[in-house]
Amino acid sequence: MSESAARPVPPALPVTFRPNRTRAVLLGVGSAMFVTIGSISFLLENLSPGERVSFLVTAALMTSVLVLLSRPKVVADEAGVTVVNLTSTRRLEWAQILRVNLRPGDPWVFLDLSDGTSLPALGIQPGVAKQQAIGDARALRALAEARGTGPHHH
Repeated sequence: MSESAARPVPPALPVTFRPNRTRAVLLGVGSAMFVTIGSISFLLENLSPGERVSFLVTAALMTSVLVLLSRPKVVADEAGVTVVNLTSTRRLEWAQILRVNLRPGDPWVFLDLSDGTSLPALGIQPGVAKQQAIGDARALRALAEARGTGPHHH
């Protein structure tokens, strides 16, 4: 995103950013896979009850991985931002976010934080819906600049 791009008006709060298409695909595939493997476990006549259970456990494990992959989101509210990644959740105050970055080729947004670290925010990722991700990143950047320590506070 270039600095010369028109600054968008920050969206109304609270707002949740998440890769909805990716999430729909992951949850749809997970559901279909669970139903398919579960059905196969009951259609195969020569399976013992233990083997049927192992089919279902395998299906549940595979589905749970896809559910985990569908978890990322970024929730912005009046007090700050909650970044939900695959296995972690981190709450940030607006003042902690110095910059919102989504450079060409980045797999997701990175938040530059006041402690000198960078936090990946997997809830905004250009994989399947690039234009949505760019718009979401611009909206989050506008919020961070309006509420936090963005460029106009320096």
